Amino acid sequence: MAKRDEAYVDTSALIAFTDQSDTYHALFARLFANPPRLVTTSLVIAEGHGWFLRRYDRYKAMQFLGLIEALTPMSVVSVSRRDRQASFGLIRHYSDQNLTLADAVGLQVMETRGVGSCWSTDFHLGITGVPLAIHEH
Repeated sequence: MAKRDEAYVDTSALIAFTDQSDTYHALFARLFANPPRLVTTSLVIAEGHGWFLRRYDRYKAMQFLGLIEALTPMSVVSVSRRDRQASFGLIRHYSDQNLTLADAVGLQVMETRGVGSCWSTDFHLGITGVPLAIHEH
């Protein structure tokens, strides 16, 4: 069943939302204030936690995890073997792009769920045609 009213949340959107100095902070603060149904993956959460740990410290990384726990309209998809294998295929297919495994899994999840919007600042997450929030708002 298509979930066109659902938005996929990428690591870059979560970072922009939490980092007030980010260029896209105001946009994502507005979007997260009244969100539709949201979906992300466990890889996005791991990527975000690692980013805050490396960029700042353990305290900021823990705050990031607290944010994830508080985002109740967001469901977190675990990566299945089928998703992982399909993602490897996407990485091969789009070998001209710098897709991480987290990006490719996100593309797979968006396609499988029929997600209508992608909250990301990474332009390559729009390569399959799902509109990026940074272009819509």
